[in-house]
Amino acid sequence: MFQHAYNGYLKYAYPYDELRPLTCDGHDTWGSYSLTLIDALDTLAIMGNFSEFKRVATLLIEVVDFNRDIDVSVFETNIRIVGGLLSAHLLYKRAGMELEPGWPCTGPLLRMAEDVARRLLPAFNTTTGMPYGTVNLMHGVPPGETTVTCTAGVGTFIVEFGALTRLTGDSVFEDVALRALESLWQRRSYIGLVGNHIDIVTGKWIALDSGVGAGVDSYFEYLVKGSFLFPYPKLMEMFKGYLPAIEKYMKMDDWYMWVHMAKGSVTMPVFQSLDAYWPGLQSLLGDTEKAMKTLHNYHQVWRQFGFTPEFYNIVNSNAHHMREAYPLRPELIESTMYLYQATKDPFLLEVGIDILESIEHSAKTKCGYASVKDVRDHKLENRMESFFLAETTKYLYLLFDTDNFIHNTGAQGTVVMTTKGECVLDAGGYVFNTEAHPIDTAALYCCSAEKTADDDSVGEMHDNIDLLELLQLDDVDDIRDIENDLDSIKRENTRRQNRKKMKLKVPFSDEVLKKAEVLNDVDEVEAEDANIDDDETVVEKLNSDSIDSSSQQYWYQTKSTPQDSYSEYSNDKRSPETKTKLQPPTDTTSSTEDEKATESSTQPIDWTHDNAQHFPGRLFTCPAQPFHSRLSVYGEMFVDD
Repeated sequence: MFQHAYNGYLKYAYPYDELRPLTCDGHDTWGSYSLTLIDALDTLAIMGNFSEFKRVATLLIEVVDFNRDIDVSVFETNIRIVGGLLSAHLLYKRAGMELEPGWPCTGPLLRMAEDVARRLLPAFNTTTGMPYGTVNLMHGVPPGETTVTCTAGVGTFIVEFGALTRLTGDSVFEDVALRALESLWQRRSYIGLVGNHIDIVTGKWIALDSGVGAGVDSYFEYLVKGSFLFPYPKLMEMFKGYLPAIEKYMKMDDWYMWVHMAKGSVTMPVFQSLDAYWPGLQSLLGDTEKAMKTLHNYHQVWRQFGFTPEFYNIVNSNAHHMREAYPLRPELIESTMYLYQATKDPFLLEVGIDILESIEHSAKTKCGYASVKDVRDHKLENRMESFFLAETTKYLYLLFDTDNFIHNTGAQGTVVMTTKGECVLDAGGYVFNTEAHPIDTAALYCCSAEKTADDDSVGEMHDNIDLLELLQLDDVDDIRDIENDLDSIKRENTRRQNRKKMKLKVPFSDEVLKKAEVLNDVDEVEAEDANIDDDETVVEKLNSDSIDSSSQQYWYQTKSTPQDSYSEYSNDKRSPETKTKLQPPTDTTSSTEDEKATESSTQPIDWTHDNAQHFPGRLFTCPAQPFHSRLSVYGEMFVDD
């Protein structure tokens, strides 16, 4: 599927942004910089096509120039271009590319990502810190640019911009992203919800629809994923601050409706195809039971039509008028992939097969895959968005390729030497941006000021340790005596382990051997000092059905990361010289008695620490918004002045 669409783009559409799969030609959509090629680059590496990855990466470095007089979406350029280049940069070594000294803290694709992001920064130069939706890559915010943008267009930068700060050492990217998040948080309603569109100059909500889907979705997503990537537990606190209101007002029978942000009353009893990312987000937080119930609802919609329409009327069980399309979106398969990794429930593989077969049967053309214009009759539209290669095919592939390196759990990694010292990379823990571009969390730490501070602390501690005093010894000769004793202990442990193996040389059934592996894992720590049972006792123990289930559960628990571990990672260890103290936007709302009653739940967040220094402000500019963000989700909830 991926290869057919990718080859079609190269043959018929390159160097245009996207393929038109019905007429087999190309057209520019988001900026005229071969968008599909950049968006698909890391998918090539994930699928193991390293030779094509090398060819395309070299081509992009040689021919793509972002110094162009064009207006672009800040949001789309960030998630697709900046995110795609960052991800491909971090996959350089795995793909066998020639590395610069100091990689992953330097490299040509990283410099390209930084160049694009700097061209987006002028959009953030607002009194609220919330960015404009559009920016010119050469001249900044266009004259007359609208001040209205969607919530996701404000709050979807911390993953890419935070990664840039860690990899380049320039705090400006992370600072503007955090300030935008803070500004939205301050403007939540008193029942704990945000609207759909906001005026980024006045801070006034323009569209009061509140939901988890279109116009808001990746804002919630980035609060969670930002807390995974960076030492800011308040990001998760913010998400958890929204969650009670989402569950109270939006959730009905495992669907999530659209409600009024201030009243909580239902405004649209619809499911949007973009809502389908939500079960995946729930699974990342460990709430797999709720996630499975909601995903089951969404899958039933898919089974009804063969696709999910943009809007599905829950009351009438039908596609909403004028919202019947399915533009090859990835959200349902994204959640399916996350949930399968969390539960291994085979039902989820059946969901994946349903999605795969529907797209292959109804959307395939001779040169690619076409968007579905109407899910009721499967008529097609002449467009294949770049996210089909960046997200939809990638998540499908990862659902079925359970041994892919993306799913690594830390059991293996690659040791590299950088200008920041020794690092272990590619060990798992990848975090996908909202365009499915994976970010290696270890690489961000490797290049960050936090690692430098940690290494300095370890070095200082090492230098200050008096080993003789610590061990209460008089001279170095005593240390040699201890080393000899340790060698004796090691030899004795080896002898005991060999003796244990000899004792276990009896013919066991396959079932017994499997139980032996469990017991061996659980009892490994105690094996050195335990007395070995005689053969009959061992056989009796292994053949019994009374293996302690709690000991198995112990390993399941200890091998997974507790959800609260991110909230415990509290202190930002960057030196004061490398970060800017963020100034929260001024809250322009007036105080009332009701406001005072809810003051404890609406306190602004202080992102900084006592030792942070304030640096002079810079000229901030920012990226542009996609066309669909210029409209309300539905229209009725726009507020008149």
